Amino acid sequence: MSHFPYLSTITFIPLVGALVLLAMNRRNVGLIRGWTLAVAAVNFVISLALWARFDPAVGGMQFMERKAWIASLGIQYFVGIDGISLWLVLLTTFLTVICVVSSWGVEKQVKEYMLFFLVLETGMLGALISLDLVLFYVFWEAMLIPMYFLIGVWGGTDRIYAAVKFFIYTMVGSLLMLVAILVLYFLNIKAGNAPTFDLLQLYQLPIAPNVQFWMFAAFCLAFAIKVPMWPLHTWLPDAHTQAPTAGSVILAGVLLKMGTYGFLRFAMPLFPNAAQAWAPFMMTIAVVGIIYGALVAMVQTDVKKLVAYSSVSHLGYVMLGLFALNAQGVAGGIYQSLNHGISTGALFLLVGVIYERRHTREIAEFGGLAKQMPAYATVFLIITMSSIGLPGLNGFVGEFLIMLGTFLTSKTAAVFAASGVILAAGYMLWMVKRVFFGPLDNEKNQNLADLNRLEWGYLLPMVFLAFWMGLYPGTFLRKMDATVELWLSRFEAKREACLELDRPDAAVAFRVETENQ
Repeated sequence: MSHFPYLSTITFIPLVGALVLLAMNRRNVGLIRGWTLAVAAVNFVISLALWARFDPAVGGMQFMERKAWIASLGIQYFVGIDGISLWLVLLTTFLTVICVVSSWGVEKQVKEYMLFFLVLETGMLGALISLDLVLFYVFWEAMLIPMYFLIGVWGGTDRIYAAVKFFIYTMVGSLLMLVAILVLYFLNIKAGNAPTFDLLQLYQLPIAPNVQFWMFAAFCLAFAIKVPMWPLHTWLPDAHTQAPTAGSVILAGVLLKMGTYGFLRFAMPLFPNAAQAWAPFMMTIAVVGIIYGALVAMVQTDVKKLVAYSSVSHLGYVMLGLFALNAQGVAGGIYQSLNHGISTGALFLLVGVIYERRHTREIAEFGGLAKQMPAYATVFLIITMSSIGLPGLNGFVGEFLIMLGTFLTSKTAAVFAASGVILAAGYMLWMVKRVFFGPLDNEKNQNLADLNRLEWGYLLPMVFLAFWMGLYPGTFLRKMDATVELWLSRFEAKREACLELDRPDAAVAFRVETENQ
C-alpha cells in the first residue's frame, strides 16, 4: 500500500464518475444525484489517507508518481504533494461533497450539472498535484471549461456576461504564463541540461535577476487574476453573483486558491530575486485590496455581492502574508487560504438557503429573521464571526499569523492592513443587524421555514471546521511547518545563487545543496 497511487486515484476517480454519468438516463435524477454524491464521498475518504500517511517531518514532496509522457520533449506525468498542497487537496475533496449535497435541489439539466462538477474536481486536483509545468498548465486550463458552463448555464440573469468575463480574464493571464514556461524550458536547455519541464529540477536552475523580472511578471499576471488581486478583481463579483450557490462555494473555496498556490509553488520559488524585488509592490497592492474590498462591501445592497467583495479583502491578507517572506507570514497565508474556503464557502451556502426561500438577496427585503429562523440566524452569526476573525474561530489564527509576519517585514503595511479587520467587522455586523434583527415587518418573511435536515447536513461540517481550526490550529500547522521551513531555505539559497551567477562555483554549490535537500 505504500506504493499505492493515491494522487492519481483521487484525481481521476471524479473523471471516471463523470464518464459513467454519460451513460445514465437523464430522467433518472435520483440515481444521478446519488451516484455523484457517492463518487465525491469515496474520493474524500480516499484523500483522508493522504492526511493519515503524510509525514510532517518531511518538508519535500511525498506520494510522488512519475511516468514518461512525451519523452522527446521531456514532458512527464509527474505528481506529488507537500505541506502546502496537502490541505488544499483535502479542502477540494471535502468541498466537492458539500457542493453536491447543497445542489440536491437543482432541477435544471441535473445530469450535465453533476457531470461538470466532477470534471471540475479532476481539474482542480490535477493542478494542485502537478510537478511538471506542462501537466500543470493542462489541468489549469481544464478547470476553466466546467466552471464556465456552471456559471453560463445554471447562473443568474446575467450569467453569460459573467461566464465570458471569467473565461477571458483567466485565459489572457494563462497565455502569458505559457510563454514564460516555454522560455524557462529553453533557458534550462541553454544551461546545458536535458530538456525537461520537471518543476523540482527547474527549481535548481539559476536565472539572471533581470530575466527573472519578466518571467515573474508573466506568472504573476496569471496568478494575480485568479486570486484575484486589485485591480484585476472585476470578474469576481460578477462570477460570484451570477454563479449557482455551489458554483460560488467551489469558486471561493478552491479556484481562487489556485492563484495563491501558484505564487507559492511556481512564481516565487522559480524567480526568488524578482519575487523579493516585487515584494514591496505586491504588499502595497494587497493592502489596497484589503481596504478597497472592505469599503466596497460596505455599500452593497445584495448579500451575495457583499460576500463576493469580502473575498477580495480576505485574499489580500493571504497575499500580504506570502510576500512577507518569513515563516509566520507564509504559514499564515496558507492557513488563511483554508480559512477563507471554509468561512466564505459557508457564507455562500447560507445566502443560497435564504435565496431558495425568497428568490431575492436584497438586504432591504429582510429584517427580523432571527425571530422566524433562529437556527439559521445562529449558524449565520457563527460563520460571520469566523469570517471577521473572532478568537476561537478559524479566521483569527490565519489573520494573527499574517499580521505578525507582516509586522516583521513592514510595520507600515501591518498598520494599514489592520484597518481591514475593523472594516470587516463593520460591514459584516451591519449586514447581520439589517437582515436578522429589528422588526419582522415584511409579511413575505413571516412564514419562512428554518433550516431543514439537508441544510443542517452541509452546514454543520462547516461550523465544526470553523471551531476546530480556531481552537486546535496545530492539527493543521504541524503538517505544513517543515515544508514552509524548506521553502524559505530554498528560496534564499536560490536567490543568493542567482545574484552570483558570475561565479561558477556558486551555481555548482547551489545545485549540490538543493539536491541534498
